[in-house]
Amino acid sequence: MKQMLFFWVLFLFSGSFVLAQTCVECHKDITPNIVTDWQLSKHAENNIDCSFCHGDGHNGMNDVDKVELPTPETCGVCHDTQVEQFKKGKHSLAWIALTAMPTFHMQPMALTEGMKGCGGCHKIGLKSKEEIKKLKDEGSGFGNASCDACHTRHTFSVKEANQPQACQTCHMGFDHPQWEMYSGSKHGVRFSLKQLGILPENSSAPTCQTCHMQKGNHEVRTAWGFLAVRLPLPEDKQWAADRVAILQGLGVLDPEGNPTGRLDVVKAGDLARLTQEDWQKERDKMIETCGNCHSENFAKAELEKGDDMIKEADYLMAKGIRIVAGLYKDGILQKPEGYTYAFPDLLTFHDASSVIEQKLFVMFLEHRMRTFQGTFHANPDYAMWYGWSEMQRDIAEIRELAEQMRKEHSSE
Repeated sequence: MKQMLFFWVLFLFSGSFVLAQTCVECHKDITPNIVTDWQLSKHAENNIDCSFCHGDGHNGMNDVDKVELPTPETCGVCHDTQVEQFKKGKHSLAWIALTAMPTFHMQPMALTEGMKGCGGCHKIGLKSKEEIKKLKDEGSGFGNASCDACHTRHTFSVKEANQPQACQTCHMGFDHPQWEMYSGSKHGVRFSLKQLGILPENSSAPTCQTCHMQKGNHEVRTAWGFLAVRLPLPEDKQWAADRVAILQGLGVLDPEGNPTGRLDVVKAGDLARLTQEDWQKERDKMIETCGNCHSENFAKAELEKGDDMIKEADYLMAKGIRIVAGLYKDGILQKPEGYTYAFPDLLTFHDASSVIEQKLFVMFLEHRMRTFQGTFHANPDYAMWYGWSEMQRDIAEIRELAEQMRKEHSSE
């Protein structure tokens, strides 16, 4: 029996080897760099050939449409632990979070499903078979494997995905400049010096993965989540009121403070920690990670500074939201079409119709983000000048614009 099984496995591998050689010989001329990358990979070393990921339906120029494109399930055949971890984390929900945005369908297709804007990063998220088929039919059927966002094809290198630069493509720029914050921090500078060979290889210098993928866990979660709002509300009455105003601006709570249907979207996208236990679990993981280089007292104190900056930023943000909400209430500003609440919708982003709403959007998504993210990423310049200072300017401009709009409205 064992002998028969041995010959059967040998037969399968020999057939696979022949097929791989056929693919390689052809693609050496058509896409030579793909072949080179695959030959450099662990897949090639372990006889994982093209058919494992792309099937064996494609054999020539006339049946290219039969090429199968991998999904996380393809990777999960061998890497089941990593794929299961990924599916529990926020990266897997990136596509859901994108398509749930209220003005998503107002954007040019190239920026969304075409992957040249928001979709270029959010494509890492899981998609249904129907969504993948729709994307393929519309000519955007590539890049649905998710894993290849970090382990780029066709080398699929673990070493590459472990470098902080692997995160740079998506985690930079307007609303989440984590790369700029990290690379300019002492953590990032020390790692850069390690890469240059100036610091010894065994010197301590955390990467993005050190803090956000502890022990290689592919969930990639944080205590506060992307929006830095959470439940339950704090005991501090002012902060609780400010956070309610932000949740109302996000459309999660109605003007009376009751949950809306959008809360389900926030839950589905894992955009916030909704219980104290969920928040504490992620905070404890971070304290343990920081403890590899720092004392526990130091780590807790530094993280609490980030909490304090969220509180301070929320105070300014809530002021801006209430000023604009007052303009809605008094009929000076028209509510966004299809929006039922007398509050600005922070998730309309650049599609907001007035200058004052645009200013509020920038205050929330750019400057508030930089205030607390800069603090957590140990970058003083971002926390101060690109974050807090800009929020102070925002609120001054919003006040002035509101006063001007009220004067103009009263004179009509």
